[in-house]
Amino acid sequence: MDLSVRYRQRSQISRGPSGLAIALAPNLRRDRVSFRGQLTDPLSFREAIGALHDIVISDLRFQPRDRSAYEAYQVAERERENQLRRRTYQSRLGELRDHQIEPMPDGLETEFQSMRKKYWRTRMKYSAHLLLHDREMWRHLMPCDPVVTVAPDVLLFECFSADESSYGCLSVDREAFQSESDVAIGTTNVDYSWQLYEHFQTLRSYRQTSFVIDPQGFSATTESAGGHYEEKIDLPDGWLRGFMQLQSAMSLPMRRVEIGREALYNVLAYLRRHRAKRSPRAIRIECHRGQVARLVLEPWEKAIQLPPQSENFTQSLSVRLWGRDRLHVLSRLLPITDSAELYVSGSGLPSFWVIRMGAMRLTLALSGWTTNDWTKSSALSQLAAPVDLSDAMLTHIAAAFKDSPSQTFERLCQTIPTRPVEIAAGLNRLALLGQVIHDLPAKTYRWRQVMPAPLTFEQLGGDDPETDAAKRLVAQNRIKISRDQTTDSGLRIMEGTIEGREVGAVIDGDGRITRGNCTCPHHFKNALRQGPCRHLQALRGSLLNESAVDSVESWYQRFWS
Repeated sequence: MDLSVRYRQRSQISRGPSGLAIALAPNLRRDRVSFRGQLTDPLSFREAIGALHDIVISDLRFQPRDRSAYEAYQVAERERENQLRRRTYQSRLGELRDHQIEPMPDGLETEFQSMRKKYWRTRMKYSAHLLLHDREMWRHLMPCDPVVTVAPDVLLFECFSADESSYGCLSVDREAFQSESDVAIGTTNVDYSWQLYEHFQTLRSYRQTSFVIDPQGFSATTESAGGHYEEKIDLPDGWLRGFMQLQSAMSLPMRRVEIGREALYNVLAYLRRHRAKRSPRAIRIECHRGQVARLVLEPWEKAIQLPPQSENFTQSLSVRLWGRDRLHVLSRLLPITDSAELYVSGSGLPSFWVIRMGAMRLTLALSGWTTNDWTKSSALSQLAAPVDLSDAMLTHIAAAFKDSPSQTFERLCQTIPTRPVEIAAGLNRLALLGQVIHDLPAKTYRWRQVMPAPLTFEQLGGDDPETDAAKRLVAQNRIKISRDQTTDSGLRIMEGTIEGREVGAVIDGDGRITRGNCTCPHHFKNALRQGPCRHLQALRGSLLNESAVDSVESWYQRFWS
């Protein structure tokens, strides 16, 4: 999907006699959004916006060893050898031409060299090279322009990580600004560059700092206006889908666990000093009635006690979260953190870490696994409400936000004459389409269009066909388990029969399929390279009790009751 943006100028930080001025350039292809005010605590804002930047560039996917120096040496050696070959080739070619009967067709060698270059260009890892050597050019390949929302009570800054597994939302109360003026409510993209991040680090508490979402570009909207520049950002399908799925997950009610600043520090410090060499590599949250809540770091079984919980847990809670290395982006916020909270839905499902810093709050949303790919997509897709709501119903729910852009679920139930289950499903659907965001710290739903035009389900893309088929097999209970064995190393060996096929899988402590065998055409052709087949996914789904939610009532009972 292509996203067109148009800016009047680059975002910048200028220094004047009265202090620093942060001027963010909004996207002129969207509705007018502006804001002007003075920051009361620029130091905390600097650290919070820096953490948001760390989320944007976060990419914890496997990275091969840097062999650029060795490869440069090889290139030089190949060039030296090629020069020797060319001299020998030219000498031999001259001898052959003296005895050649028919000349070589014109342009044949040129065409061969052209096609050869085209072939090798497709094999270059262009994005990885730019990330190492040209950050500004890499920025054009990665959609890192943050989404800024000016609301009546807060300012929201949203971003999504490069590895499509982390989402950050920084909310700043309007009370954190003084002398507000030229305020226009709405949502827009703002120009963001690596130099702007470096300028953010120059913010100091002893200098007055003003913050501006520059509205001047909206006064000159002709295509020939000087000083404007446009960009087209190619949004990867996985990036857009992952962003919206986390939004959808955030629109659901979750269990709240108070973490505390001390416990968060202990978690980050322990993970920085220790490196797990075997599975499972998860954080286990345990909250039982009458007992102290705690976090357990696997595989060391290191227990970290949590502060007393304000909510009484009538039911025991035991949830495992993977991809914990992504929490290191919160390290720079520890000195200014007042409190920390964790919102969870279940094992392998997205988790949300809320850091409160006075008038600011940072929400870090993490997908179930760092690698947000085919092995875990089925768990995240089950968060969507299994119901086809009519356009009239969605329009009716969206109209409730016209009177007030922020609404609570209880207030929506009083305003809209329909069942709460349909309102909940509608909010979930609007969040999946990027039109509604759930502000977890404020416990309110806010109207916010993340894209200039409303998205469609075709643009987001559906589940992988194998994943869809696996969910149907689990729902129909067509799996017969013949072997379920756990080894001393923690691996789980499962064998069974599905649709008359003998299926076997080895599942590690993190719930990943490491090896498998099946006789279906998908597995015969691709093995696990293109993801496990429907039968292996169904076998794993039966292990994790990933039963399909086949009705909106059961979905509502699962998440809202």
